[in-house]
Amino acid sequence: MKRILIVDDAAFMRMTLKVILERNGFEVVGEAANGVDAVDKYMKLKPDVVTMDITMPEMDGVQALEEIIKKDPSAKVIMISALGQETWIKKAVILGAKGFVVKPYKEEYIVQSLNKL
Repeated sequence: MKRILIVDDAAFMRMTLKVILERNGFEVVGEAANGVDAVDKYMKLKPDVVTMDITMPEMDGVQALEEIIKKDPSAKVIMISALGQETWIKKAVILGAKGFVVKPYKEEYIVQSLNKL
């Protein structure tokens, strides 16, 4: 069972993703509402995978990804973003993101993306 850290500034999105993941056999070990909290929780919880929103307060998802990869080059992070953020997604992949999912997403696609890792 993969252990997941969900990072999104919208509580509704975190809750929705948590329900999807738990229904499909993943263990959600933590949630974060911004990039600063994401980096901190990643280091404490050591999840198998992080789902990372891009647009967030305090530290965006790309900056958080960069910090996590600096601390743990083997980290597996999947970026989740809205349409129109292709430039950010490309940057995230260059920095080490293992994949990306575009909002609004389908349950099957999230599950497939996580199972590939």
